[in-house]
Amino acid sequence: MKYIMWLLKAAIFLTLFAFALKNQQDTAVNFFFGTVWHAPLVLVLLVAFAIGLLIGALGMVPRWWKHRMAARRAHATLAASQGASPQPQPLPPNTGQHGL
Repeated sequence: MKYIMWLLKAAIFLTLFAFALKNQQDTAVNFFFGTVWHAPLVLVLLVAFAIGLLIGALGMVPRWWKHRMAARRAHATLAASQGASPQPQPLPPNTGQHGL
């Protein structure tokens, strides 16, 4: 299984590498106020992908904070309930009988 995963990763890398080699021509990205950025197409695609990942990660932050605070509250509630209740009683000594 380890070798299959390694071959899959190698195939993905080689596919992306071939894609990068096929898209080396320069392209122009036009911004506002007449600003133009000239760069290879593969670099433009990489930057657009990275910006998309960043926006997606930033979109998850509020929900992540909400879940983290809920987990913290649950942990505090559990700790308070365990601290308020008496300690569990030890098990009776084993009488040598099996079963329920």
